Amino acid sequence: MTYKNILIVKLSAIGDVIHALPVAHALKQTYPAAHITWVVEKTAYDLLTSNPDIDEIIIFDKPKFKSLAGLLANGYKFSQELKSRQFDLAIDLQGLFKSAAISYLSGAPKRLVYCNARELSRLVGQRICGEHEQGHVVDRYLDVARHLGCTVDEVLFPISITESEIQKTVAIANHVGLRLENPYIVLAPGTNWPSKCWPPIHFAKLADKLYDDHIIPVIIGGPNDQRLAREIAAHTQVPPIDLTGKTSMKQLAYIIKKSQAFVGGDTGPMHLAVAVGAKVVALFGPTDPKRNGPYGQNHKVLLAPHSCQGCWQRKCPKNSDCLASISADTVFTAVQEEVGKYRIME
Repeated sequence: MTYKNILIVKLSAIGDVIHALPVAHALKQTYPAAHITWVVEKTAYDLLTSNPDIDEIIIFDKPKFKSLAGLLANGYKFSQELKSRQFDLAIDLQGLFKSAAISYLSGAPKRLVYCNARELSRLVGQRICGEHEQGHVVDRYLDVARHLGCTVDEVLFPISITESEIQKTVAIANHVGLRLENPYIVLAPGTNWPSKCWPPIHFAKLADKLYDDHIIPVIIGGPNDQRLAREIAAHTQVPPIDLTGKTSMKQLAYIIKKSQAFVGGDTGPMHLAVAVGAKVVALFGPTDPKRNGPYGQNHKVLLAPHSCQGCWQRKCPKNSDCLASISADTVFTAVQEEVGKYRIME
């Protein structure tokens, strides 16, 4: 069957949207004439712009729908906006009630949802389970594309960074004293779960080791990570370069792309690093790297040596600092193995 208008529903978070990018690429390769529309929340919108596989982006403004009054005021208009596209296929890769509602309101006669859907979303769309049902989430999403006849010979994460964005990024980097042509390592201390955090003192020790090895440590993250950046800097001999809260998503992508490697936990920036082709040293404790780890073979995953590893608890019920058992020495060695021999700074 040929599809003319395809809707992808993947609203958030950053890492989840990145995981779904290969589906859009596979669909466009198989159905090049199809108009592909993606519904996304504002936080991840920037990841989808200028993407050759996506023809239209519709923003789902979540705050407008949180109250009953907001739902009544905005629900009908949003539904009509979707139905006006006359979708013949809707793919729900979020697998939650809100995404299922969007898929249903689109009016698409055929609605698919990926295997691990929750919150009754499988009642709205046909649940697709493929051979990767227990595998990485990227492959689970791609099983939906395979079900539609897509051949997935190569898994690609198209993130387009324009020349204008590159120039702005270079200017931001220069302003804080970072020359992108010099070797540097990106450190991402922020996470959305307390149990995913590697201690700031460990990041500080790693930063000192990198400086001693003639490599610049660069801390990245959003405005909420600035406190962590200050704490890390306070425990270092030479403060790392701090880019927290200073970059857009595309600018951050370019900073990571030009780095020697990325170091951080199970976060959106880690998956962004994979998407732009950076080498990754990932620190895992409460989540499962087989499902959520850096996709592909050219990365290093360090697991917290606990019997409860993979507990999926946001906050440790044992009050244990999960990742603290991974030492700065261990991470530094992993970085050296990933990157190989560094180019000495001029």
